[in-house]
Amino acid sequence: MSTFAEFGLEQGVLQAISEMGFEEATPIQAKAIPVALAGSDMIGQAQTGTGKTAAFGIPLLSKIAPSEDKIVALVMAPTRELAIQVAEEIEKLGRFKGLRSLAIYGGQDIGRQIRSLKRKPQIIIGTPGRLLDHINRKTIRLDDVRTVVLDEADEMLDMGFMDDIQSILSLVPEERQTLLFSATMPVNIQKLAQQFLRNPEHISVIPKQVSAPSIQQFYVEVQERMKFDGLCRLLDMEPPELAIIFGRTKRRVAELSEALMKRGYSADGLHGDLSQNQRDTVMRKFRDGSIDVLVATDVAARGLDVSGVTHVINFDMPQDPESYVHRIGRTGRAGKEGTSWTFVTPRETDHLHFIEKVTRHRISKKPLPTLSEAMEGKQKLMAERLLETVRDEEEVGAFKWVAMQLLEQYDSVQLLSAAMKLLTGDKKEVNVELTPEDPIRSKKRKFDGRGGSGGYGGRSGYSGGGQGGYRGGQGGGGYRGGQSGGGYRGGQGGQGGARKPYNREGSGYQGSGGAYRDGGSRGPRTERRDDSRGTRSQSEDFVNI
Repeated sequence: MSTFAEFGLEQGVLQAISEMGFEEATPIQAKAIPVALAGSDMIGQAQTGTGKTAAFGIPLLSKIAPSEDKIVALVMAPTRELAIQVAEEIEKLGRFKGLRSLAIYGGQDIGRQIRSLKRKPQIIIGTPGRLLDHINRKTIRLDDVRTVVLDEADEMLDMGFMDDIQSILSLVPEERQTLLFSATMPVNIQKLAQQFLRNPEHISVIPKQVSAPSIQQFYVEVQERMKFDGLCRLLDMEPPELAIIFGRTKRRVAELSEALMKRGYSADGLHGDLSQNQRDTVMRKFRDGSIDVLVATDVAARGLDVSGVTHVINFDMPQDPESYVHRIGRTGRAGKEGTSWTFVTPRETDHLHFIEKVTRHRISKKPLPTLSEAMEGKQKLMAERLLETVRDEEEVGAFKWVAMQLLEQYDSVQLLSAAMKLLTGDKKEVNVELTPEDPIRSKKRKFDGRGGSGGYGGRSGYSGGGQGGYRGGQGGGGYRGGQSGGGYRGGQGGQGGARKPYNREGSGYQGSGGAYRDGGSRGPRTERRDDSRGTRSQSEDFVNI
């Protein structure tokens, strides 16, 4: 491992790094910082949580003089949460150098941002949409930008920001340094790199295993109606320092966070219906430890990075393996261990095995904690808190007189037991009813098999015709199939058909002129068929990819 002193950084930046508690560079930092300091363009492939912000932030700050009064560095991020997080870290890294940075994102009053821009920040961190808004208003000029960073580029493109990114980059001087970071390298990221980067150096620190080895992964098989009581037992048995609980829908998150608060847990929810001010308030409480349980949807948690999360609990199973990996990756960061728990209803076990297969990691089964295990965990936590307080003479001094009077009348063990009962704040009698969610059904996919009827690569199955299975194949229609060699990643594709297994006319849901991921057009999309005869309704063209 490299130390930061080896990079030849100035004293102010080194002091900030030291005060933030960083000692050794992470693998992405050790590889990226020297390349970025040298001025080369770079493509960095690394998962979130590996120290990417410091990997580009440290070289960025090293190249800017405090006397400059113009925007010389631009960082683009997919979400407001990530933009705020990056801005906070850059602020900390540059605090002894006297540099000015500003986060620009949607949902915040634009007038306030315009006033902040008058302080002439040297570094702008923003989401593409709001950045373009300022550029069009001429409140941000990019004529002097020397360094551009695209953070989590794959997320930005997934969210439909390609045109915005291209528009912004076309306004930045060609003589610049461009650093692109992405967890994955799909074709559209490669095209973006070819268009805007000059002879970039490729750096990759992707682990061979999809799931981080520092995360202990468990699952509990539980009936839907028992999930909430099971969650309360789990939180009592293993009290987390900070925990994120994932729910599938906004309704689920709102109901679950309210239910936990009723039961006496310090929790709050994060979902898409909250205003930006409400989201910021919830995140501030979670970061400073005012609440120790955050309930969130996948979308609300996108771009979320909080250090010190000890537990991730999937109250509802994620839709796919990628979401599972993304969720549990919120813990076990920076070399620390983390724990993930997933609640699985009996009808979801196939889906769990599918996630295990794709992530190449076995998830251990654990029984639902018993009431006695939950109580034991809660009592142990209370005992630890009591002992911490006992050691602080000033804290307990004011209560000694009352304690002595009580001890004259009651047994000491009885008094302490009553105190612990009060401290645990047990509210198990509070009745809670959550709206049930439907179980996730496993697609039972055949990855490379030879067709057959109705399978993943079957004659009328999910992805095209008989011969090729998952990646191609000939013959009959399918969800994304084709008339001759359709398939999810296959060849020619057929005319857009219905999402019905009985469509035998060689048509595929997203065919026509090339497979979905093989450079052709997605073809015409049609509505679902409304009757058993499968009459096609009006189609709407997909955009070419």
